[in-house]
Amino acid sequence: MSTVGLVAGEASGDLLGAELIRALKARHPSLQFEGIAGPHMVEAGAQALALCERLSVNGYVEVLKHLPGLLKLRREIVAHFLDRPPRIFVGIDAPDFNFGVEAKLKAAGIPAVHFVSPSIWAWRGERIHKIRQSVSHMLVVFPFEEAIYRQAGIPVTYVGHPMADRLPLEPDMAGARQALGVQASGPVIALLPGSRRGEVKRMAPLMLEAAKRILESRPSAQFLIPAATAAVESQLRELAAASDLPVMVLSGQSHAAMTAADVVVSASGTATLEAALLKKPMVITYKVPAITAWIARRKLYLPYVGLPNILLGRFAVPELLQENATPDKLAQAVLDWLDSPEKCAALAAEFRTLHETLRCNAGERIAEALEPYLL
Repeated sequence: MSTVGLVAGEASGDLLGAELIRALKARHPSLQFEGIAGPHMVEAGAQALALCERLSVNGYVEVLKHLPGLLKLRREIVAHFLDRPPRIFVGIDAPDFNFGVEAKLKAAGIPAVHFVSPSIWAWRGERIHKIRQSVSHMLVVFPFEEAIYRQAGIPVTYVGHPMADRLPLEPDMAGARQALGVQASGPVIALLPGSRRGEVKRMAPLMLEAAKRILESRPSAQFLIPAATAAVESQLRELAAASDLPVMVLSGQSHAAMTAADVVVSASGTATLEAALLKKPMVITYKVPAITAWIARRKLYLPYVGLPNILLGRFAVPELLQENATPDKLAQAVLDWLDSPEKCAALAAEFRTLHETLRCNAGERIAEALEPYLL
């Protein structure tokens, strides 16, 4: 029986992995899937050899703390797939972990595909050489990425973004509020502090302090915080209870929370693209240890880090990072959006155009790109 090996990192990779599994199962119902997976991938049919939460670490300092465990896990997953070779291996995001796996499997004759390019167009472009050695085929989600890999001589397919297929072109704000039980007597703000516990520890208190300042100006404001995992939900509920704020902590439901919101405050990452596809004005923020920020800034090629700004090629939404990530500045940026409905409408029109560009029936394109490896 044919097997597809998979390794996904964190919550966004889990969702993408589930899309990939469903796309391949539609063509090959007997395919088996196993590897490092999350709950969505398991629901779609994958056998989890380990949970993708174990890869949910970012930043130089943070990774160093977990490096022995990550290296051990990588050795174990490589040994498993060398012992039980899959027809094809697909690494989903998590490039620093997956490229090492892919290189060893490719050297052993197992086709190694990587799904979602790292941001080599934004920083650490030298990784293109490691990618060429590690992968048999790259699946990219943004149209401009295809030329980068073609020029480097790496087989590549632009598949579009599965999230753009899944999310509606016209979000139903009223329906989302009704489903969540939100009383829309005042502005609704979605707070997304990240999917990792370390991120939440840094970002959630900052966002809750900003919420206090927003309430001073908008006393009827309400706040929604979706939790990516059960562990993060417990963490957020504790913080929300201590804050004494009108905060609703949700189990998952990030799309519903953002759809229901007037403005989104999000840690930099995939959630900012979700907010853009839901046509929401947003404020992007992030804080990491000072040494991590110093190293990253020396490697950046672009003046912005948020995906919406990168894709639109300008500061379409504010980015408040590191020393600029303060409760006062976050609150003021949210209030600026609430006070500027015409700017919100213009941004929504730009985001709709972006959504249409990324909506390419990604599942079908993924299945077509992988078909030669499954024959």
